[in-house]
Amino acid sequence: MGKQEQLEILNALDVAKTQLYHFTAIIIAGMGFFTDAYDLFCISLITKLLGRIYYHVDGSPTPGSLPPNVSAAVNGVAFCGTLTGQLFFGWLGDKLGRRKVYCVTLGLMILCSLASGLSFGRTPTGVMATLCFFRFWLGFGIGGDYPLSATIMSEYANKKTRGAFIAAVFAMQGFGILTGGVVTLTISGAFKDKFKAPSYSVDPVGSTVPQADYVWRLILMFGAIPAAMTFYSRMRMPETARYTALVAKNAERAAQDMARVLQVDVEEQGRKIIAPAITTDDTKNYGLFTKAFLRRHGGHLLGTTTTWFVLDIAFYSQNLFQKDIFSAVGWIPSAASMSALDELFKISKAQTLIALCGAVPGYWFTVALIDAIGRFWIQMMGFFFMTAFMLGLAVPYRHWTAPGNHIGFVVLYGLTFFFANFGPNSTTFIVPAEIFPARVRSTCHGISAAAGKAGAIVGSFGFLYAAQSQDKAKADWGYPAGIGVRNSLFVLAACNGLGLLFTLLVPESKGKSLEEISGEREEEEEEK
Repeated sequence: MGKQEQLEILNALDVAKTQLYHFTAIIIAGMGFFTDAYDLFCISLITKLLGRIYYHVDGSPTPGSLPPNVSAAVNGVAFCGTLTGQLFFGWLGDKLGRRKVYCVTLGLMILCSLASGLSFGRTPTGVMATLCFFRFWLGFGIGGDYPLSATIMSEYANKKTRGAFIAAVFAMQGFGILTGGVVTLTISGAFKDKFKAPSYSVDPVGSTVPQADYVWRLILMFGAIPAAMTFYSRMRMPETARYTALVAKNAERAAQDMARVLQVDVEEQGRKIIAPAITTDDTKNYGLFTKAFLRRHGGHLLGTTTTWFVLDIAFYSQNLFQKDIFSAVGWIPSAASMSALDELFKISKAQTLIALCGAVPGYWFTVALIDAIGRFWIQMMGFFFMTAFMLGLAVPYRHWTAPGNHIGFVVLYGLTFFFANFGPNSTTFIVPAEIFPARVRSTCHGISAAAGKAGAIVGSFGFLYAAQSQDKAKADWGYPAGIGVRNSLFVLAACNGLGLLFTLLVPESKGKSLEEISGEREEEEEEK
């Protein structure tokens, strides 16, 4: 039996017309990403509230705030869990199959979202410790969603619209961020109206009502709802035909699974393609830690990991300038002039506006244009404009911070994140799910995503310290002197420039079958 015949089931997937199940798969996988984004980003909304509730200091002119080490732990522990989960579940997805592991990750996300809101203890240390414990395992589950969602969608899709389908899954992240802001806005607004409180400057103790402790818990627990809504659907999903045929080596089962969910004519060919579409020669069936992989895909893996790493440094460093923007344009007054819930309401309103205007449109521009423009050029364009706009913020930084010039700062800031999402923030997720062989596809995506989360940790916390004023007296409470926001922006622009350079290592995958991109067809020709 020739290998060309064995690959016919995969050809059928590549040319299958776009149909209902493709959109069903987008929703099932996309709701996981919706939940991921909600859970990862909503914590930044409630950290000031946690500081007021648990770290109030009698007689202080400013409200309580989380100490730097506690703030880093609360915000960063989920990233550490995510990084670990991306590596572990990415590897497990290649060993056990995409579908089996997919349900485990979602179950973990549901349980830990609920548990995060139920964090217990009588002391601030107790509450923060249990919150961090459950946030780590929440991140662990979220980490598994990255390689599995991308791989499943790429292996279900046809080659004509594959980029748009994977991008649509990732674009649900924008709606997750937006929903985090809306839910926080709704809950804090309802509690604020029900339980009136004076500002901190008027009554430091009374400005934080006891019921505020319920607010942050409800916000965190809400993340379990969208995940629970799709759990049953995930359990019902069949394994991807590519995994079943190429890795599990059961092409007959792959044909049956395809016929169950997609309208493709494979039934009469079922017997003809029973053999797996991969050679049994061990030198061809190479693994991750082999010379053959290094020769064929070493440069590709270097490209996907480095571009995702430097992108996330810039993307997750946004907390550098948000406080400057929000205060400068008058969206958030001084903390002492507000009650705890009023501050939370204003922060969530500002974040929601940023997400609505800057983040969400960029994702959907990618969905619309990626299969026309291609992954390579969208990523190059995104890194180029991010570099340009970061320099546009940094070079005349003193001009932007002067009174009357804040609108220009906001516009450049919004454009930076628009081109992150209509650019490398989307493509770094898509490409690793396309360019590696099926047997290591999930693992390689997990490694690339983990490099991104390492960048997120550097961006979120390294620059939180680096962006502090060079004058120790002007640095935030508890932080040492840093290099300042302006110099930090120059460093971030350099990171984006490196992303532009390393994109040259990543091949274009537009319009090609997964087997053609990954070199599995080339293996076939070598065997012949």
